Amino acid sequence: MTTASIRSLRTTVRSVSVDDPGALLGLLPDAAPLAWLRGGDGLVGWGEAARFEAGLGTDRFRRAEDWWAGVCAKLDVYDEIGAPGTGPVAFGSFTFAADSPGSVLIVPRVVVGRRGGLSWLTTVGDPGGRLPVGPLLPGKSPLPPQRVRYADGSLSAIDWQHAVSEAVAAIRAGRLEKVVLCRDLMATSDQPVDPRFLLQRLAARFPACWTFACAGLVGSTPELLVRRDGGHVRSGVLAGSVRRGRDAAEDIELGARLLSSAKDGQEHAISVRSVREVLAPHCASLDVPDRPRLLRLANVQHLATDITGLLADDSTVLGLVSDLHPTAAVCGTPTEVAAGIIAALEGMDRERFSGPVGWTDAGGDGEWGIALRCAQLSGASARLFAGCGIVGESHPDDELAEAQVKLAAMRDAIEGV
Repeated sequence: MTTASIRSLRTTVRSVSVDDPGALLGLLPDAAPLAWLRGGDGLVGWGEAARFEAGLGTDRFRRAEDWWAGVCAKLDVYDEIGAPGTGPVAFGSFTFAADSPGSVLIVPRVVVGRRGGLSWLTTVGDPGGRLPVGPLLPGKSPLPPQRVRYADGSLSAIDWQHAVSEAVAAIRAGRLEKVVLCRDLMATSDQPVDPRFLLQRLAARFPACWTFACAGLVGSTPELLVRRDGGHVRSGVLAGSVRRGRDAAEDIELGARLLSSAKDGQEHAISVRSVREVLAPHCASLDVPDRPRLLRLANVQHLATDITGLLADDSTVLGLVSDLHPTAAVCGTPTEVAAGIIAALEGMDRERFSGPVGWTDAGGDGEWGIALRCAQLSGASARLFAGCGIVGESHPDDELAEAQVKLAAMRDAIEGV
């Protein structure tokens, strides 16, 4: 089924309850899997009923939203569940920069979901090939990458530290408050990297994160850009990080130091402000905690603030994504100045790293995270990414160490650690 046919012909979408299928990631085939999971719940998909390449420009989100509305208008939907994530679903991943190609929405032929103890199967048209009948059957077990080698990406460690120094100088000169700089690292295996192996490793190690796969981008992000569930919205802001301790005492000490750090507190407050200013006009009420909490993951601790609200308008989740991206947590502030610094200092195209990734359904609900702790897969190669927020008190050595800790999440997954 082509993109054209799904829009021009009446197509049937069915969502039915199924028995709990067990580990959702275990159902995926090895070809172009789609996933959005947290704590074992979420969505997995395969096959391609339709695809939309959103093109360039800041309006790429709106074009995608319009395309999705057009697709849904041509569907005959039989949904016996009627919950967010049932019925028609599109997985998506957007580039960080407006002038970077690669933003995409994909409508799978088959989706299996689980939420709050309820499991379901959604099919689009005649899925063909691998439509499960009766019990959902697991796919073949993925194999780990073999003999992985690493090489610098766009900048060496020394050159990246120099970029951090230049960014700090620009901030201290009053040009901007904060900028986020990204590092990339290239990994090469002796055989094609199976995304399912990485997904299973990431989901097991980071159950509190959103583990995702879309168009070859695989990762596990701790940062929720926005969730829309009916009239309820939620965004989770992360900014300010420190490594985990070698023992419990050091871990507590490092966490306390992070909570009291003026540098990290400033970085976090800027990021919270950027989200609050975007969501407030859309909401009848918005709850923004006064102080961040500490989020502890397997390899790093973050300052975190959960923002919740009640919508006052009919904004879809893609509409909210459009308004929110890029937040100060992945770009900086002022946005245009920070984006210019990024373009001048990073020396690369981030592609879809630090862009929105997630899913939307026909009702405008969905969950979108920020594509962090991720890798873009291409055959036997993987391009790994990590980013650090730079403010006036940042030090190049500390930022490089933080980037290395963040890169380790994907390195460990690739190496099966």
